[in-house]
Amino acid sequence: MAAIHAPCIIQGIEFRVSACIGLTVYPKDNRSVDTLLRHADQAMYVAKQKGPMSYHIFDVIHDSKVKSGFKIINRVKEALRLGELSLFYQPKICLNDCSVVGFEALLRWHDPERGLVSPLDFLPQIENDKIICDIGEWAIEQAVAQISEWCATGRNWSISVNIAARHFQEKSFIERLALVLKNAGHVNPGLLDIEIVESVALDNIEYVNKCIVGCQGLGVTFSIDDFGTGYSSLNYLKQLPTQTLKIDQSFVRDMLVDAEDFSITSAIVGLAKAFNKVVVAEGVETQEHFFALRKMGCDLAQGYLMAKPMPAADVVRWEAEYVQSAQYRALRQAHGVAEMALA
Repeated sequence: MAAIHAPCIIQGIEFRVSACIGLTVYPKDNRSVDTLLRHADQAMYVAKQKGPMSYHIFDVIHDSKVKSGFKIINRVKEALRLGELSLFYQPKICLNDCSVVGFEALLRWHDPERGLVSPLDFLPQIENDKIICDIGEWAIEQAVAQISEWCATGRNWSISVNIAARHFQEKSFIERLALVLKNAGHVNPGLLDIEIVESVALDNIEYVNKCIVGCQGLGVTFSIDDFGTGYSSLNYLKQLPTQTLKIDQSFVRDMLVDAEDFSITSAIVGLAKAFNKVVVAEGVETQEHFFALRKMGCDLAQGYLMAKPMPAADVVRWEAEYVQSAQYRALRQAHGVAEMALA
């Protein structure tokens, strides 16, 4: 590059030539000759984007990840089209009377070859692609239809749906949400809760505030998910008109053995009360967690103590078994004893 850029004098006029270079290295890039040339060519175009006198080395690992990501995106698009996606539901329980007040809708993928695929195995790869918006809208439609079905049997349960940052930041989000609710007929929009993680709000708090208010104008409610894992500033709580805060399960899980997690959980409950918000604790796995959270003043609990996420078809049967269970009676009857034990 230095040799190419060296000045060249022609008829007393100095000329300089610039270059951009792309390269790949064998045997790290262990491909055929044609593929090596193509990779070097790809690297050259990256170098050209950097500007004159730049070079770029082809990244074998990154290229593999990109190709894998494209495969997953295309496969998830196909899964949505073929009806392989579904929602599982995990109950939210009132800590005061142990009643079932609602559910969180959680995405599941039933792959014919791999079986039930965890969201962690595909959501991170698709969160920046438009397919995440299509899945989010589909999930809202499914949740609204499920609300209607439960209400028809006298069960006025709410459903929370997690919405990705890219989907929530779409300019047409409110308009599309309004259309879903309109097409659903006489569904109570107050039973639909939209969940966003707090990092979404921090990206553009003014826009997020406006969007939340617009959606609330349709009647839906809003929750901040995984609260405590981001900045969690008081100003942020003041500006966002959400109805609910969800304490991240990483704090709840160890709160009985980790004094700092206990203090953080208690502080979040206190903040929620100060700002007149409902507070939900995720990751409740034992009765000791249940009673400690109730003593703090937490409103709702969600976790394996009550139930793991389940298909919609199992929910009504689970509810019947839950209210007849010894655990349900223990949670209701042992309140006073448990509080004395924790004091």
